[in-house]
This record gives sequence, C-alpha cells and structure tokens, in this order.
Amino acid sequence: MADPSTYRPAPGTIPDAPGVYRFHDAEGRVIYVGKAKSLRSRLASYFADLSGLHPRTRQMVTTATGVRWTVVNTEVEALQLEYSWIKEFDPRFNVRYRDDKSYPVLAVTLHEQYPRLHVYRGPRKKGVRYFGPYAHAWAIRETLDMLLRVFPARTCSDGVFKRHAQIGRPCLLGYIDKCSAPCVGRVDADQHRAIVDDFCDFLAGRTDAMMRRLDKEMQQASEELQFERAARLRDDLEALRRAMEKQAVVLGDGTDADVAAFAEDELAAAVQVFHVRGGRVRGQRGWVIDKVEQTSTTELTEQFLTQFYGEQASLAEQADAGGGSPVPREVLVPQLPEDPDAVGQWLSGLRGSRVTLRVPQRGDKRTLLETVERNAKEAFAQYKLRRAGDITARSAALQELQEALALDSAPLRIECVDVSHIQGSDVVASLVVFEDGVARKSEYRRFSIRQGAEGGDVGSIAEVVRRRFARYLKEAETGAEGGAGSEAGAFASEATPQGVQPDATAALAAEDAAANGDPAAGDEPVTDNTEPNPGIDPGTGRPRKFAYPPNLLVVDGGAPQANAAADALAELGITDVAVIGLAKRLEEVWLPAEPDPVILARTSEALYLLQRVRDEAHRFAVTYHRQKRSTRMTSSELDAIPGLGQTRKAALLKHFGSVRKIRQAGVDEISAVPGFGRKTAETVRESLNGASKDGVSTDGASDRTEGEGH
Repeated sequence: MADPSTYRPAPGTIPDAPGVYRFHDAEGRVIYVGKAKSLRSRLASYFADLSGLHPRTRQMVTTATGVRWTVVNTEVEALQLEYSWIKEFDPRFNVRYRDDKSYPVLAVTLHEQYPRLHVYRGPRKKGVRYFGPYAHAWAIRETLDMLLRVFPARTCSDGVFKRHAQIGRPCLLGYIDKCSAPCVGRVDADQHRAIVDDFCDFLAGRTDAMMRRLDKEMQQASEELQFERAARLRDDLEALRRAMEKQAVVLGDGTDADVAAFAEDELAAAVQVFHVRGGRVRGQRGWVIDKVEQTSTTELTEQFLTQFYGEQASLAEQADAGGGSPVPREVLVPQLPEDPDAVGQWLSGLRGSRVTLRVPQRGDKRTLLETVERNAKEAFAQYKLRRAGDITARSAALQELQEALALDSAPLRIECVDVSHIQGSDVVASLVVFEDGVARKSEYRRFSIRQGAEGGDVGSIAEVVRRRFARYLKEAETGAEGGAGSEAGAFASEATPQGVQPDATAALAAEDAAANGDPAAGDEPVTDNTEPNPGIDPGTGRPRKFAYPPNLLVVDGGAPQANAAADALAELGITDVAVIGLAKRLEEVWLPAEPDPVILARTSEALYLLQRVRDEAHRFAVTYHRQKRSTRMTSSELDAIPGLGQTRKAALLKHFGSVRKIRQAGVDEISAVPGFGRKTAETVRESLNGASKDGVSTDGASDRTEGEGH
C-alpha cells in the first residue's frame, strides 16, 4: 500500500486550469482517469486525510504511486481527452459503460437484391438498416414471426436461398405463406423490396396508415364476398396489433429519445436506459457500477453521457445513415450535468446534428422517467443481494491463497499456462490472466510451441514461461532506458535464456507479437509532467504487452510441470514470482522442489478460484488448438496442388465451402471462380481426384477424434 504523500506534487506546481489527470501504479499502468475545471483544486482533494476519503477513492490513491496531468483549453476538449484515455488505457478504477455482450438488433440487408430480415449482433455494416437494440433475441424472433404473416419477406441465409433457387422448390416458410419465395420467382425483386419497405415503415412507427389500408381492404373483400381473403386480412390486422402491443406507444409525438435514470448509494450506482424510437420503447439496457469517489447525480449523469455515447459512437463508425445514429435527438435525465452546454455540444458532434438534454417536469415523458427510475431501483436492490457474496468470496479466495502458499501478499494478478495437442501434433499453449479474482481477457496470450512434442508437456511449459518472461525482462529494460524499441525484437538482450540464441528468441518474440495482436507504434503521445515509466511504451503511449509480472504463476500439471516453470524463471534470474502446479486428478497444489502437495479443502474459495483459472486456460488453449488444426486439415490437400497460392486457395474455399465440394465440382464450375482458367481448373480436379483415389479424406472426418490431449 502506497502513501499518497510520497507522490503528492509540490505546492504550486499544479496549474489552476482545466485539464485531465491520470493516476498510475508502480508498474506504470494507468488506474484512474479524471477531468476537472481546476486541476489544482481537484487533485488537492485526493491528498486530504485518508480517513475522510470515499472508500474506493482511498483504495485508488493507496494503489497509485504517481499522478500526471495535461492542461486543455475548454471543457469540450477535456471531455474528448478523458474519453480517449479511458478507452485507450482501460483503467481499473474507471467506469466503462459497455456490456459483456452485444445486444441483438433486427437487421434488414437493404444493399442486397433480395433484402433479408434476421437477428444480428456485432458492428454495424454499410447498406444494412437496424432496428433495436432489444434486450433479448427471443423478443425479436417472436415479433418477426408474427410480422411475417403480413410482410412475407426473405429470412433465409444466402446459402439456403441459392440452394432452393437451384432445386426450384421453396422452403417450409414459403409453403406456409410466411415467405413470398423470391428464390423460385413467386415475386420479382421490385415486389419483394416493396414488402421489405412496408416492413421497415411499420417498425419505424408509421403504422396508422397501414392499419387503415388493411382494414379498408378487409371491408372491401367482405362486400365482394371474398371471405377467404377477408379472413386473411383480418388475421393480418390481429398480428399487427399483437406486435404493436409488444412495442407499446409511450410518447405520442413519435419522439426519438433515450431516457436514463439512476439508483445509488455511497459505493455503487445502478444505471437504466430505455431507448425510445418513433414513440415506442425499442430496447432497454442496465449496468451497476462501483464509484471511485463521492459522486453526485449531476456528476454521474455527465460520466454516463460521455462514456456511453462515446462507446456507442465508436462501435457505429462504419454504419451508414440507414442504420441511424447511436445518439438520439433527445436525452432525458433526472439531473442535468454541471455544464450541460459543453456536454450537449459534444453529443451534437457525435450525432452530426443538435442533441437536446432535458429534465422532464410533467406529462408522458416525466411518467416514463419515473418508470425507468423504478427499474433502476429494482436492479440496484437485486445487485446488493448478490454483491456481498461475490466480493466476499473473491477476497476470501485471495486471502486463503496467500496463507496456504505462504505468500508475502495476496496474489492480485494470477497467470496460468496450459498446453493443448493431440498425440503431439499442433502443440499450442495459452496464458490467461486474472486480476482481483476476475478474468482480464485483454491480457490473454497464445503460443505456438516450436519444439513440438519433443519435450512433452514439461518442455512446452518451460518454453512458454521462458518466452513470456524473457519478453517481460526486455520490455522492463527498454522502459527503464527510455527507448521505444520494437515489440517484435524484444528478446535481443542479456535476458536471453540459456541455450537459445538471440536471433531465435527475436523470432519467437516476433511470432508472439503477431499472434497476439500487438499494435505497431502510432502517433506521439501527449507530453505531460512526469518521467517515462517502464510499463508504458513511449512510442505509442499504450501499456506494453507482457510488461507486468504476476504475483502467482499457475501451470496445469503436477510437480514436473511446476519444477519446469520454476527452473525457467531461475534461468532468467526472476525470483519474485511464486509458481504452483494444479494437478487435475486430485486437484492437488504442487510447489516447486516440494515432495508433497498442498491440499486445499474441497469447499475452499481458494481452490474454486484456482479451478476457474485453470479451466479458463484450458478452454483458451483448446480453442486455439482446434483453430490451428482445422486450418491445417482444411487446406492440406490444396497445398499439394502445383501453382495454387494462398489467394486462389481462399477463393476456392470461399466459393465452394469445402474441399469435398471442390472435388465434386466439374472443370467448368471451377473455371467460373475468379482467377481460374480452364487449365488451372483441370489441374485442380485431377489433383483432388488423385488424392481421393489414394484414400485421403478432406470431408472433416479426420478432424473427429475421441478426445484431446493437453
């Protein structure tokens, strides 16, 4: 625990101006980002008597070992810089209004000749119109199923559409009149697009005219004694009414707005948002956040608006106008931010047009805000019931681990290594990270083992540990020297392990950097008032990969694996990282060079945490192994065809879907693939037919095994 007085800036050195500040820990990681109209006044509040600070603030300032700041000119600039830094550094004490999953939306692929309706999660794409978000995918499917009676548009994938066009028969939805079957020519492209346009108009809120038109057609059919058509129109009207009941009108003027409300105490707050589009509630989201300092509702509102809409705007950068802006025309909140004009200006910049911030005082909007507040209070009450057990369990697990393993401090950062292979082929390994008992997936790493099956699991674990910590030593050395350096060449140093040449370790580092998505150097960072630190790359301003050592290293296995990991660390001169092995059979904890294991109680929180860490490492390793093995098995037969490079192989697989289908295709079909002439097509067909005669199978059967070793 650090003493804030040891890093408190000297009196008079903090400017009395607006700006953004960052607290960082001993490793250089940014742990909190904030902004202030007066940096001097705000930062002084953090160095007051510890007993008078908010509990989370006290934890933050005692975890930090330094603070730095950047002066800006306006409040809008401060909002932009604060959001950028929170997004870049992901500080552990800052709130991030993002979900652990993407919310489902109803997507309409208007860019296609025959637009498709389907449930979708993920980033927005050009030419696609989106309706939502919805809280549950089943809600979209239920609504879509009702609306297909009235708007029988295509919902099938491209593959299904092409297959039924080839066989000349529609799918089941076409037979039960829930699809107009454009695949077999029941309607042409213009007629199908008109159906889709009516569907979009209905979901966009233009329902009255459509209901009146259907009612008029029903009455006319009845007068003309067309009773079957009248009954069908009656059922269509009923289906539309049921769909409208599920999306009840709450604001009669067709308002597009988001309504946000909070429920809070001194330590946490619950946030609820209702998305209203066309006067109807289209979706709902909620979060529960921990407060890092004493925060009023006014400050909470400002934090939410900047973080939530900044995150949504970045996710929708590639969306076209048809998808709509993630920022609505109006945002209703219980209290306005301290500087509503600056926040409104920033939101307007994200939307591209004026955004209004309001506190509703009466009428339907006030009633809706009260409804959202009730939902926030209910969510907060449920959270507090779960919270005690969750936080208490994690704290107890870390404390038990410290006592059972005789560690100097609780293992706040745990890393685990696992190896996966099948009978020594495609050997890979994973490294997962848990901080404060919670998985930190952005820190996960994966490794392709160079020595393969030669050294077995023991040798593979030693290789992974050696590569991971050699990278750590190099990055610590580079940061201490102040040099930006190259992430890929991080091994060429005195930290080179025994028996491995510098150029070989450099190659391994380059492979690790590529496999794990290490970013290249970007723009120069903002100059601030502190010296460079080893945890931050001065060339990018971002945390270095592999820059932070764990308190505890867990390897999947018994005494041999634990000893191999400890020996690898000893070769590198690292003595401050505890190592254990967790054996699956009896869940025994093995310490290096110890003849007997440590036995944890079956009901202990410490054992449960270790099991979760080990299982997550196993999952991550197996996923990578399957991916690598699938790639090898899929393309192995195509690799043997002369004159066929990566581009042509990818084109073939994209066009036909599998090697088995390529083998079944004729020369003319292969020639139709872009980049293929008739001679090349004949070579492909002859090579694959020859491989088939030799008994080589590529239909995926070889991928099916009884089990996976690791």
